[in-house]
Amino acid sequence: MMSGAVRRFLPQLDEVAQDFCRLLRSRVEARGVALDAEHHRLSLDPSADLFRFALEASCHVLYGERLGLFSSTPSQEAEHFILSVERMLATTTPLLYLPPRLLHHLRAPLWIQHATAWDNIFSHAQSRIKKGYERVLLEQRGMCKRAEVGQGQLGGVLGQLLEKGQLSLELIQANITELMAGGVDTTAVPLQFALFELARNPELQERVRDQVRSSWKHAAGDIHKALQGAPLLKGTMRETLRLYPVGITVQRHPIRDIVLQNFHIPAETLVQVCLYPLGRSSDVFSDPTRFEPERWGNSEAGEGQEKTGFRSLAFGFGARQCVGRRIAENEIQLLLAHILLNFHLSVSSTDDLSTKYTLILLPEKSPSITFSTL
Repeated sequence: MMSGAVRRFLPQLDEVAQDFCRLLRSRVEARGVALDAEHHRLSLDPSADLFRFALEASCHVLYGERLGLFSSTPSQEAEHFILSVERMLATTTPLLYLPPRLLHHLRAPLWIQHATAWDNIFSHAQSRIKKGYERVLLEQRGMCKRAEVGQGQLGGVLGQLLEKGQLSLELIQANITELMAGGVDTTAVPLQFALFELARNPELQERVRDQVRSSWKHAAGDIHKALQGAPLLKGTMRETLRLYPVGITVQRHPIRDIVLQNFHIPAETLVQVCLYPLGRSSDVFSDPTRFEPERWGNSEAGEGQEKTGFRSLAFGFGARQCVGRRIAENEIQLLLAHILLNFHLSVSSTDDLSTKYTLILLPEKSPSITFSTL
């Protein structure tokens, strides 16, 4: 999951991002208002589409195969799987503060729904791990060649873990399932906030789009190079997570006594960094309510530039940071890039979004975004 290792999965993420934009473009052209012979616009709430994008992208990277969620007629297995993920997420929050043993004993309907959803999710992962493991064994025994395995069957994170053989199948299943289930709404919701901020800041949107166009042109198909050449794109992602962190706090229990700014913290004391007020504090960021991706241009800022080192903690930090961080960062940037290359974004109201916190930070009401084809 290090930056260099995740680079090999960029083609999978890019493929899903392009497919998403092709599907969205066809919808805008079919259902939208015609501006002229070639251009159309359509206003919609993209939250459900972004959820499906995140799930499709996660599964492609993790399993090396597509679920087919962008199809007009997804398979029954795919529909069953996405329903299980949606149900798992919907039932998690109300169960957080209730004793699991009591819920299990009472056979509470909410608990049954939650447990059944997880059973289906694990079953989905187990079937793919089993198939992958069988193919690895066939290869090792020389009973089939890699070309006969089928493109993508041993791809993704799953294929890497199986081929390395350093984790048990049980640990592989646990990690793959956690990565998949934990990487859907936590990616889809920041994308929703990012689209809103780009839509209500049209001048900024044009600057990011121009940089993305130039970078993609000069990268000549090298996805990593294209992303590296568009720092405003990464700044947009980081600025989104500054103002709208997925989790509003980061917690740690120090293993030894420490002193923080003259405060003595005994070992094993819960220490919380409150990310939401941190990202909006004028003591930490200049003009904190302004959406300004340029502020992340240089973490070792010189005179006159804002120093941002260690102020971006949306994914946590150190050994306990989000294990899927690099996948999520690239996934967000690639979809934003392809959306900007295909659409102009606008909103009817530029008022700040009201937010609520359940399991993650969410908009109280999903904003409607107008997508105009370019």
